[in-house]
Amino acid sequence: MSLYTTTIVQVLKFNRSMTLKLLEEVAQTKDPIAALTYQPGPQRAHIGWQIMHIAITEEAFATERLRTKSSELTDWFPQYQKGSVADNNLPTVEVMQSVLAQSRVNLLDAISQITEEDLDLIPDGLTERGWTNRMALQILCWHEPHHQGQAHFLFNSWKSKQ
Repeated sequence: MSLYTTTIVQVLKFNRSMTLKLLEEVAQTKDPIAALTYQPGPQRAHIGWQIMHIAITEEAFATERLRTKSSELTDWFPQYQKGSVADNNLPTVEVMQSVLAQSRVNLLDAISQITEEDLDLIPDGLTERGWTNRMALQILCWHEPHHQGQAHFLFNSWKSKQ
């Protein structure tokens, strides 16, 4: 792995630790499902959607965008991809943790195959967007903290109402 991709992996690892910490804090509440499904308004994304969206977006990058590989998580795609509407049909905290772990393994495997020479190439799965591997990795480093921050805000809002 290049120094660039090694650094990306370190950033992703830190980002994930913060997401898992938040999910654990939610799990420790008296009513995790109420916290996970708290919405600031009708059809707005709740904590559970934010967390699953992080995992499913990574899986899409790992299996459809950075490379083409089958995924065991595609059943979750319609419910948590960009543009989906949050509903209260959520998996358990344990399933969320498992999906986060599985998608991360797949993403790290995809990243490990990107060489220094590949960074400025546009993979087939990103041709329509015109994103290079480098841009995709930068977006992945931004994506998780963006949604984790939204989930964190929602959790704090939910706690203030308790």
